[in-house]
Amino acid sequence: MYKDLESIQEARDLAEAAHAAFLKFEHFNAEQVEKILKALSETGIAHAADLAKMAVDETGYGNIEHKTLKNLFCAREVYNAIQPMKTVGIVHEDAEKRIMEVASPIGVIAAIIPSTNPTSTAIYKALIALKGRNAIVFSPHPSAAKCILETSRLMADAAERAGAPRGVISCMTSSSLEGTDTLMKHPRTALILATGGSAMVKAAYSAGKPAFGVGPGNVPTYIDRTADVPKAVRDILTGKTFDNGTLCSSEQSIVCDEPVKDAVLEELRKQGAYLCSPAEKALLEKVIQTPRRTLNTKIVGQSAETIPKTAGFSVPDGTRAIIAHGGGVGIDYPISMEKLSPLLGFFTVQDWREGCERCIEILKFGGLGHTLSLHSRDEKVVREFGLRKPAFRICVNTPAALGAVGYTTNLFPAMTLGCGAQGNNITSDNISPLHLINLKRVAYGVRDVTAAPVMPVARMMPAAVKSAKTSDTRTVVENVVDQWLGNKSKPAIHDRVSVSEVKPMIRHTSNSPQQPPLSSYRDLQPSSPKPMVAAAPEKPVPFVCEDDVRTAINGHARILIGKKTIITPSARDLGEGNQVFVISE
Repeated sequence: MYKDLESIQEARDLAEAAHAAFLKFEHFNAEQVEKILKALSETGIAHAADLAKMAVDETGYGNIEHKTLKNLFCAREVYNAIQPMKTVGIVHEDAEKRIMEVASPIGVIAAIIPSTNPTSTAIYKALIALKGRNAIVFSPHPSAAKCILETSRLMADAAERAGAPRGVISCMTSSSLEGTDTLMKHPRTALILATGGSAMVKAAYSAGKPAFGVGPGNVPTYIDRTADVPKAVRDILTGKTFDNGTLCSSEQSIVCDEPVKDAVLEELRKQGAYLCSPAEKALLEKVIQTPRRTLNTKIVGQSAETIPKTAGFSVPDGTRAIIAHGGGVGIDYPISMEKLSPLLGFFTVQDWREGCERCIEILKFGGLGHTLSLHSRDEKVVREFGLRKPAFRICVNTPAALGAVGYTTNLFPAMTLGCGAQGNNITSDNISPLHLINLKRVAYGVRDVTAAPVMPVARMMPAAVKSAKTSDTRTVVENVVDQWLGNKSKPAIHDRVSVSEVKPMIRHTSNSPQQPPLSSYRDLQPSSPKPMVAAAPEKPVPFVCEDDVRTAINGHARILIGKKTIITPSARDLGEGNQVFVISE
């Protein structure tokens, strides 16, 4: 309980300190920001190996070599990618449209950091947040708190030495769900940048703040009959074994075209994969799922040699990945779920159309909107997959794990990958600094407002009203309203109202289409500007609309109304406000 209270208070203190730093940092110019980012990049590169070792020692996930590469990827490649981005001052000016776009920082960002990629994600988020002149507060996963805190300390020290305000980068030392919730909902927090499990991402979206979250990545990879099989297998195993499969974009299932099935399986064996027997598969699936049928976190980030021992069977030394025939997709087939370890399901299909359906089925089982990869030399198949798949990163002839994050493709290098609306995310992009700024637009006027021509008031209406009985007056008014609303192309003429009485209400010109009259009231006679003098119609007008009142105002005239005058609500409000109406005695 005391730890939770400490965590809550720390979240409040850090949010306030970060906001104070932000109020200074938001006024920095582009050169000052660039100096700080360069210092962050250099610090991340210098400490990449040390931080990787800390992460492996603390979490037990992955391996030092690959975690070092991920740290370098974020410190170097992310920095290089964001360096040319304009995020300060006027970032775009369209001389033709006369619009300027000015970058505006978001404020304090609450950053949720996962245990699978802790130090690399912290480096990445610090860079993209400060590029937009934001302050950032890290909330670390409890099982990776030490290595994330050390990464934050190194980044904060480097930023402050380069001139950043103290508190622009900070990290919670007492991590708890209550503290994280307080940080996300704090009044000083402007945006949440969440990377982690589905429950944490859902909590971020429920915090009442703008949030960028990610969904799970149950990534299928399709091998087409036209694929370069040795390269396809090499790419798949490279992606799947990178840091023992801890990247959410790593391959989870192979969907293979029947004509190349045997060649693919043979190539998998050659390149270090182990194909399970049915009995071994049954043992393996028992350790993939917990009794609650969720992913067993004890296998996450473990090696292909370690997991079989836990399951109760052995594999040859040097085994890189474990392959098991899928059988089906869903909760009853654990090999088909996201495993975050070097385990792969294997499915055989007859052609690319069936392969397309199988991949969609896998994506729907926990990976909608994330990533899919395919290996094919048939451009038609590639395009069909691009058009049909509910995934927003389609990686072609490259490792999915590394292609999706921008390591082997030209996608923006990122450790937070949006899954779009299909994955319950606000964006489908790889998150960059451009997601962490707002754009202010300065727009010059380029067109003058031209007053609409005023239709002369119909002069015959009072005569028609005067010559008609009370019931006939109502009919005439209805006809006028119908014409004004455009409901009828011709007025409906009551038997007791002659055509000659109604026709003058419609004004025609030789060069313009027929237009409805403004209203049915008597002439508006211009008078001296001061004061306005009411015209002296014979009788109160029967009907007044808003345009009638505007015409009276423009003509410095008044409108005589009586107890039976029909006045639209908007006309009444405008007329009374401008003292246009004169009430008949």
